[in-house]
Amino acid sequence: MGRTMRNLFVAGCVVLWLVPLYLLIVNALTPAGGYTGEPDWLPGDFALLDNMRTAWDEAAIGDSFLNSLLYAVVCGAAAVVVAAMAAFAVVVLPLPRPAAWFWLIYSGTVFPLQIFLAPLFGLYADANLYDTRLGLMLIYAAWAVPFAFFLIRNQMTTMPPEATEAAMLDGASFTRIFWSIHVPLLRSGLGAAFIFQFTAVWNDLLFGITLTRSPEVQPVMAALTTLNTAYSASGPPVILAGALIVSLPTLVIFLVFRGLFLRGVTATAR
Repeated sequence: MGRTMRNLFVAGCVVLWLVPLYLLIVNALTPAGGYTGEPDWLPGDFALLDNMRTAWDEAAIGDSFLNSLLYAVVCGAAAVVVAAMAAFAVVVLPLPRPAAWFWLIYSGTVFPLQIFLAPLFGLYADANLYDTRLGLMLIYAAWAVPFAFFLIRNQMTTMPPEATEAAMLDGASFTRIFWSIHVPLLRSGLGAAFIFQFTAVWNDLLFGITLTRSPEVQPVMAALTTLNTAYSASGPPVILAGALIVSLPTLVIFLVFRGLFLRGVTATAR
């Protein structure tokens, strides 16, 4: 009985997730001029490519798509490197009060992002970082570090200390121990952390609409809101086609690196 209820619950969750996805795809196929105002439950004409082309051109999703790709790759990678160094310092180096350092860094995930917006906006305006790629990349990288640190530190605590001790006896510096021993052994955890941070940066809307205004700097989620407002006359099929474009990179990243992701999540959960 328990297994049956569990299977029914899982099946219900799958249906709840698949129905909106199905409606998104079916209505993105509908020609923009032929949309009646009611969602279509069955596919009709195939106008997906035309709707995608309209979304790509009218709302400048193409430029914003490349912006978000830059932000997600660079900031995700930078956050993982910084987080790995911080985790190495907390776990391996003889720091006083390592638990206090852990909670200090990890506390960056505790507070809601909204409380930082007002002071951050004023700081960015004074420093001429508002509406710049550099300004957005700085906040994305800083925002991504705490959770990446949490994942990598958890995996690093499972590593046997004998490897580090043997390297120290051979005269290896902490820098060489980090890059030659810990980084190769942490490959799955680093990959999982990067996928998490890539997805978080890619899906960000809050900082994108607060710290930018020009299409040349905006991330793709902010451009999608522009498509939903300024270009709403294009019709829901075009907006849904834009949403489909935006969802593709994270889906591709997960499908390509799912093995690395699952190994990394399993390793960090031990």
